[in-house]
Amino acid sequence: MKNVASMIAVAAFGAACGSSFPPPTDRLATSEAAIRSAKELGAEDDPQAALHVKLADEQVATARNLMRDGQHRRADVVLERAKSDAELAVMLTREKAAKTDAQRARQLLEAQKSGGR
Repeated sequence: MKNVASMIAVAAFGAACGSSFPPPTDRLATSEAAIRSAKELGAEDDPQAALHVKLADEQVATARNLMRDGQHRRADVVLERAKSDAELAVMLTREKAAKTDAQRARQLLEAQKSGGR
């Protein structure tokens, strides 16, 4: 009986420690902002970037559920991943735009070279 009481006390202490982690509302906001940025840049038009936006959206939904259940520490980790995925989508979108711009500049240069002959 003494062991059962000890296990209950340890479980209660563990639950109390877990709930002392504050809700990661700041990380939620930054993750959502990163997702918005990716979408505004057109990440959904690039398949690879769109995948990362979708993953970030799903991770935010998962984190919201974890926060609702009081699992703030786990939600924080999931939100960090969501932010990283959204930022990766931004970088992929910017990379694609830069490559497109470089290709257009090359074509323009070639057209000017061949037109000058």
